[in-house]
Amino acid sequence: MSNQLFTNELLEICEAAARAGGNELLEWRGKFQAREKGITDFVTDADLASEAAIRRVIASRFPNHEIIGEEQPPDKFPTESNQMNWLVDPLDGTTNYMHGYPHYAISIAIARGRELLAGVVFDPVAEMCFTATAGRGAKCNGKRMNASAVTEVGNALVAVSLPARVARDAPDLLDFVDAVQVCQAVRRSGSAALNLAYVASGALDAFWANHIHPWDVAAGVLLVREAGGIVTGRDGGEFNLWSPHFVAAATKNLHAGMLKVLAKNA
Repeated sequence: MSNQLFTNELLEICEAAARAGGNELLEWRGKFQAREKGITDFVTDADLASEAAIRRVIASRFPNHEIIGEEQPPDKFPTESNQMNWLVDPLDGTTNYMHGYPHYAISIAIARGRELLAGVVFDPVAEMCFTATAGRGAKCNGKRMNASAVTEVGNALVAVSLPARVARDAPDLLDFVDAVQVCQAVRRSGSAALNLAYVASGALDAFWANHIHPWDVAAGVLLVREAGGIVTGRDGGEFNLWSPHFVAAATKNLHAGMLKVLAKNA
């Protein structure tokens, strides 16, 4: 099988698995009214049901591949350059999901070592499926996506991921304060996967995060790159999939501007 055909197959499995997980999340969301047990328990069950559905789809075609995710993280991240790993977040935006705020997603990517091959971010509520394969561009529901042409921080709509609780003097909060003074606007939406998908689509211009997991952002990073955007480490160095603190931006000039804004609290 050629590399292109293999990558196409990987993407097909990514999308099928993401849609299977999304169906579980929507089905479980309808059960929350029952309240026989706490809503937190329902969310945990929904998360696990989504992951189980995703794992079934992946294992049906690639039973020997490693699946890495929040529910079963590895003791240490892989270092072998040829190892195939699926990075799965069955519910990115848990708090949103719990409250019925319709902004959450499933994120699935496949990597060979540190090389991202294919990825999907699926929003089951909006039925938006963001897809990408290495070297072949990014799409939303089959239509080609391109990152925005914004070059100036002052014209940029930017997103950030922050921890649930932030101390007043925490660097994360200081970053936010610095950014809101110079960016057109800053959003904290609660889903890193969707933030990256929106940078790829041009709806957002940049996104940064300091505390994040590989499975939260692997698919989204590939989306941004394939849509023409830039992703680096927080310091401007090479992005490390297995230690993902990063800045993603639509253009080189905007990326440089965001690095300058965030350098104050590095």
